[in-house]
Amino acid sequence: MKRLFRNPGRFIRFILSFFVGAFFIYLWQLCADLRLVSPVFLPGPDRAWAALVNGLMRGELGHQILGTVERMLYGWVLASLLGVALGAMIGISKVAREYLTPTLDWIRPMPASAIVPVAISLLGLTDAMVLAIISFGALWPMLLATVHGFAAVEPRLHEVSRALGLSRWSVVWKIALPNAMPDILAGMRIGLTVSLILTVVGEMLGSRDGLGFAILLAARSFHSADLFAGVILFGIIGYISGQLMSLAERHLLRWRQRG
Repeated sequence: MKRLFRNPGRFIRFILSFFVGAFFIYLWQLCADLRLVSPVFLPGPDRAWAALVNGLMRGELGHQILGTVERMLYGWVLASLLGVALGAMIGISKVAREYLTPTLDWIRPMPASAIVPVAISLLGLTDAMVLAIISFGALWPMLLATVHGFAAVEPRLHEVSRALGLSRWSVVWKIALPNAMPDILAGMRIGLTVSLILTVVGEMLGSRDGLGFAILLAARSFHSADLFAGVILFGIIGYISGQLMSLAERHLLRWRQRG
């Protein structure tokens, strides 16, 4: 908030964005009040908010939120570890890039939904299956971003490191990793969004306790208010996770601002 007050233009844009959001909520409420769409399918924001508050008060939504966030984070962390480690090994080596790039280009376009039948056949309708789907889908943005970041190191920096007699590990840690960090963080941000999306899909397919399965049950029961309450919660989770990633980026890349 301090940045907003220090920058009047940014503060004005923040206020305008708030009013734009309020205007869309008003249109939503107006459509519901005029019954342009049947209330069975489109509740007003008042009903959706009441369902959200009631679910939180009863404790049901809190339990489902924890289950969804836990799966999302587990899948994202696993994909991050694998993606950054493999991306660093591939990106730092020109030979590895030449041999592995065709394979990566072949696997990369494959949608995560394509491996769902394989994951179900191997792991069943379990939490491990959901974790495998999330990790597979979130892996690629991080892997490819890391490969690009490490491969884009200025060649003259490698010449300087050789002149200074730096070890390969020192080159990776002191030169390549800082250079690749903006790409890595960008890939992790995209991977976090993909993780949330695939968590919903995995919970619906695997009937796992979480917001995704709760939304599916609400849709099947024509409880539209509960369905929209779950959608609102997904938006909140996505927004909070994005803001936390922005804070992490500002902290980890503060050396660029100083420079």
